[in-house]
Amino acid sequence: MAQDIQARIQNPIIRVRDVTVQFGATRVLDGLDLDVRRGEILGFVGPSGAGKSVLTRTIIGLVPKVGGRIEVFGVDLDAADAAERRGVERRWGVLFQQGALFSSLTVRQNIQFPMREYLDLSQRLMDEITMAKLAMVGLKPEVTERYPSELSGGMIKRVALARALALDPELVFLDEPTSGLDPIGAGDFDELVRTLQRTLGLTVFMVTHDLDSLYTACDRIAVLGNGKIIAAGSIADMQASQHPWLRQYFHGKRARAVMS
Repeated sequence: MAQDIQARIQNPIIRVRDVTVQFGATRVLDGLDLDVRRGEILGFVGPSGAGKSVLTRTIIGLVPKVGGRIEVFGVDLDAADAAERRGVERRWGVLFQQGALFSSLTVRQNIQFPMREYLDLSQRLMDEITMAKLAMVGLKPEVTERYPSELSGGMIKRVALARALALDPELVFLDEPTSGLDPIGAGDFDELVRTLQRTLGLTVFMVTHDLDSLYTACDRIAVLGNGKIIAAGSIADMQASQHPWLRQYFHGKRARAVMS
């Protein structure tokens, strides 16, 4: 067991080194280093506007960096050719903030979108996979022909998660997955993510501001501040930190409500 833990620490599934991202004169990420270990749920937190979602988008290639190195599954994404890059992308899934479903596509078509992009499957097989993914996230078959405008906020998040799982990924990026959900819905979603992580062996990189998610779903937490990782560790490590922002975040009024 100890050897397995040590191997995961030494061979992270995501390795970010000295990454810098700049928009105009504003440096959002400034020489950031971060490891995400295989099989863990890492909660990524920090002040609003600090660049949490920017890091996710930089890793998956939607935001360019001006410096640094990113490796996923041991592949340097800058050095990878098109085929290698596509192979890596095939192994991750992404749930964007607010779900980001295609409004003109049905639930079925949204979930099948990555299948059409990366696989060559018959319509019948894609339909079978779609039903399996819907069941996996706790949705009934009758939602398949609905459009996003006909779904509740919680259902949108679950459909988006089903789409993220469509290719049976090893790694899932979740960007503010519980934002906009009521406390019960958010708690149910956290439990779903935790269950999927355990049953499927997923590695999860979760950008969040939700304290409940940190306490109930995450194995480890990394904190972004001033463009760098200012702390990384367990909830206990975060509570013990003397950093001013961490003390306010984990010991403020809302934190006490969570702890009670």
